[in-house]
Amino acid sequence: MQLKNRKRNPNLSKYDAPLRIQFDRGVKAFRGKQYLKTIEDNKIIATTSPYSIDSMQHREWQRGYDFAYFKNLERVKNAEARRRSEEIHAR
Repeated sequence: MQLKNRKRNPNLSKYDAPLRIQFDRGVKAFRGKQYLKTIEDNKIIATTSPYSIDSMQHREWQRGYDFAYFKNLERVKNAEARRRSEEIHAR
C-alpha cells in the first residue's frame, strides 16, 4: 500500500502547531503589566509577541491577546451600562 503524499504549507514547520501554550501566554500578556509607549503625547500599549511574525505560534499568541481584550471590553461596557442605569433610576 502506498501512502498518499500530503502537501504541507512550506512556510510552517512541525513546531508551528496551534498550541494552547501560546494562547495562554497571549492572555497573560494582556492581563499582566502593559508596556506603555508615548508617541506624540499619546500613550499606546506596545506589548509585542515573543514569536516570529510569520509563525503559527505568533497567530495563537495574538488570538489569546485579542480574546482577553474583548472579554475585558465586554466587562467594562457592562459595568458602564450598569452605572448609567443607576444614575438615571436612582433619582
